[in-house]
Amino acid sequence: MSYTLPEFLAHAIAMEEEAAERYLELADMMEAHRNDDVSAVFRDMHRYSIMHRDAIRARVGDTELPKLKSWQYRWRTPPEMGDEDAFDYLLDAYNALQYARTNELRAMEYYRSVVGETDDAEVRRLADEFADEEREHVEALDKWIGRTQRPSATWQKDPGPVS
Repeated sequence: MSYTLPEFLAHAIAMEEEAAERYLELADMMEAHRNDDVSAVFRDMHRYSIMHRDAIRARVGDTELPKLKSWQYRWRTPPEMGDEDAFDYLLDAYNALQYARTNELRAMEYYRSVVGETDDAEVRRLADEFADEEREHVEALDKWIGRTQRPSATWQKDPGPVS
């Protein structure tokens, strides 16, 4: 089913809002772990998500966007909201960056799928542009992942605090 421009833009705004919220949470988690460098990365990503959302809203202008209910979005999981089980307050910097990368990759794939599914030339153009922006985010996170120490092999097997 092809997207109309207002439907597509409503999806894009929702995705950027979710990403912004998630990046702020990740930044706070890294700050709590005293990892200021990675916290700063996530605060930057939060700011980029807000800027992207605002740029999309500016493009909307006077166009009325549909107010979609959660079940009306055309995705199973919001593209920039990954597996909740992977999102843990004990998340180390390496795995937090991997989590963010997976979300950005999912967003890029979502936009690429829209390019292939729509008959609307403007939706296709915007989806392709947004996919390229998400690819840039993936590449930036790849650089950070490459510089970040991996946790020990036993980290993910740790059951956490015992009550």
